[in-house]
Amino acid sequence: MARLRIVFMGSPDFAIPALDRLADSHDILAVYTQPPRRSGRGMRETPQPLAAHAAARGFETRHPVSLKNDAEAAALAALDADLFVVVAYGLLLPANVLAMPRYGCINGHASLLPRWRGAAPIQRAIEAGDAETGICAMLMEEGLDTGPVLAGRSCAIGPQDTAGTLHDRLAEINADLLGDTVDALPGILDNAAPQDDSKAIYARKITPAEAEIDWQRSATEIDRQIRAFTPVPGAWFNGPKGRIRIRGARTGTDPASHAAAGTYLGLDADGGMRIATGNGEIILDLLQPAGGRAMPAHDFLNGTPVQSGRLITTAPEDGE
Repeated sequence: MARLRIVFMGSPDFAIPALDRLADSHDILAVYTQPPRRSGRGMRETPQPLAAHAAARGFETRHPVSLKNDAEAAALAALDADLFVVVAYGLLLPANVLAMPRYGCINGHASLLPRWRGAAPIQRAIEAGDAETGICAMLMEEGLDTGPVLAGRSCAIGPQDTAGTLHDRLAEINADLLGDTVDALPGILDNAAPQDDSKAIYARKITPAEAEIDWQRSATEIDRQIRAFTPVPGAWFNGPKGRIRIRGARTGTDPASHAAAGTYLGLDADGGMRIATGNGEIILDLLQPAGGRAMPAHDFLNGTPVQSGRLITTAPEDGE
């Protein structure tokens, strides 16, 4: 196995295991991330998680606003890389950048392509009720996640998996797959398999608005929605004292067909709040009031009493 000269591109913590795996066997010339973001009460600039990790390891980090700039493209080309490895970078790579490295650009994408191309493959797989997902190592081209696949590995989606738990598991699978793929260059390039575009499904970006619970949906659908949007942005509903995020839930066994959707049916034997849905019941175990911490359902009820038989959702106050 030859040591390759690699430019690594990514931004979130999902990319960190892959960078570490590649750095064990190859030369990391630079790490590219999205620019720092302003956050917190003081709106201080905060580096991307990958940038902070890479800097702590002593790698050169760069965070251009765009790679379409001639000067930025020239600085990238000057690194004379064998390969660009991209994991959730968040910036488009123009054609001239894709053509720079000797072996092209390899992307680690968190789905079994062509299913769930796009920004939110982990969340959309859970929301859709998929039994499995995985990671694909793909040769990049100008289309969005359309390039030929070099290798892939599958991962089961369990009934309790959230976007958070699946994210962490897939990050490790991604690191192993990309490591093995890069180690197998250049021979593995002969295995590149074109995607079947007729089977493509797009994983659109998550918005906070679509995380609002519609109790008319079935308990199964709501359970998937909650798990798909945990931890971010958090499935929510308007309660007696403002917006409430659901941090833990499960489906119940009572069809609750006698109650209107959204009705609070009392606590179950484990202290969860039973809520009627359009079909079946959902049990809320962990709730987070606006501006507060996540807490067990029975603790939530101590501070925000809800009578059994009443609707749990209330109209938002003016200005909310």
